[in-house]
Amino acid sequence: MNSRIATQLPAAVEGWTGHDTQLLVVAGLGIALIVVLIAKLKLHPFLALVLGSAFVGLASGVELPKIITNFEEGVGGVLKEVGLLIALGAMLGKLLADSGGANRVVDTLLEKASGNKVVWSITLVAVIIGLPMFFEIGLVLLLPVVVLVTQRSRMPLMRIAIPALAGLSVLHGLVPPHPGPLIAISAVKAELGTTLALGLLVAIPTVIICGPLFSRLAAKWVPVGAPAVAGGIDTEHGADTTGVKRQPTFLVTLLTIIFPVVLMLAKAVVDIVWPDVQTAPPVRIFFDFAGQPLVAMTLAVLLAILTFGYAVGFTGNRITSKIGASLGPIAAILLIVGAGGGFKQTLIGAGVGDAVKKWAEGTNMSVLVLGFIVAVALRLATGSATVATVTAAGIVAPLAGSLSPTHAALLALAIGAGSLFLSHVNDAGFWLVKELFGLTVGQTFKTWSVMETLISVVGFGFVMLLSLVI
Repeated sequence: MNSRIATQLPAAVEGWTGHDTQLLVVAGLGIALIVVLIAKLKLHPFLALVLGSAFVGLASGVELPKIITNFEEGVGGVLKEVGLLIALGAMLGKLLADSGGANRVVDTLLEKASGNKVVWSITLVAVIIGLPMFFEIGLVLLLPVVVLVTQRSRMPLMRIAIPALAGLSVLHGLVPPHPGPLIAISAVKAELGTTLALGLLVAIPTVIICGPLFSRLAAKWVPVGAPAVAGGIDTEHGADTTGVKRQPTFLVTLLTIIFPVVLMLAKAVVDIVWPDVQTAPPVRIFFDFAGQPLVAMTLAVLLAILTFGYAVGFTGNRITSKIGASLGPIAAILLIVGAGGGFKQTLIGAGVGDAVKKWAEGTNMSVLVLGFIVAVALRLATGSATVATVTAAGIVAPLAGSLSPTHAALLALAIGAGSLFLSHVNDAGFWLVKELFGLTVGQTFKTWSVMETLISVVGFGFVMLLSLVI
């Protein structure tokens, strides 16, 4: 391996204490408690996460008021980022389904592809949508298409869902302009263009292995069909197309779906073309605003009101009714996702992240492996890919100065791969997937969690292979 990659940390660092060990044990017990409460005692996930957070806070010795504050901050932090996007996505999805637009997309997909080709078509769509779009937004946008394709093709849900999830997750974790890769790039002083090119080189085979190929196993492990209700859309009784006088065309449907994608991609492009805000033309200021996820999704819903509402024959009252109907079913999802964020912040507030950081500083291994393992440990401990990326990048950043631009980019990708490892009960994304697809905790572990772990390991494997040949 290139000698620059084999840069070593000092053999040991002072500071590891028995309290740090206790924190890691408490974190493990808190996670186990949540799983038992939900899987064995059938407690609602929201309450289980609240009780698990209380246990971790108390057992870690955190002051009582701070336990509450940490949990509230975690809930608020997730809902202000993800909660609003889920709500807007549900509105868009409801209009897409009830206007007949989702059926139009599914008809076209099934007409152009059948059998296993449908799986590869869904994978390609997810990769395109996932390139500029946050994972959560891409998921709620693709949800109606995934469940309808599952129903119409009579294939197991996991054969369709896993490729979509893999396409979205891999792009989100490894490829700029997503936040995680950008954070790692900035910390280790890698070049954006180089990281983007290598990220795509790693992402494509990783998606293939962890999406279409792994979905065969996932469908056997969890042989379920489309859920009765998915993200507020009634998939069991079909879309309520009452009042539709003319279905939207495939082109109109496609343009409406990718509208927020285009806005976010445009923002990424102008940020690269004009990196200096002070000297940038007004077009960058416009797309910096319009390309923000919340703004892009709001504009997409407004566009959908026209293309999937008035244009198909719905009245204003009918459109308002449908938007209102889309929000009720996602209330529980929002609470559970928020509580997952609360549990994550409870772990961070208790000092679990700092304990992992101390351990990492005392290790003695190559910088690529170190970046990956630290990100994995922090992801397992805190449930936050962002925390894992920021902290791991900060730890290895001093070692990146001696690396070539190519290997600095590989280091950023190694950290990104580690930050995706084993999503479980302290990750809001775990609960989002579970609730949207109507899975049990066990089924979510067998599919989503295994897929994320596979993505992390396979992605890192390709990073290491590249480090040997370039």
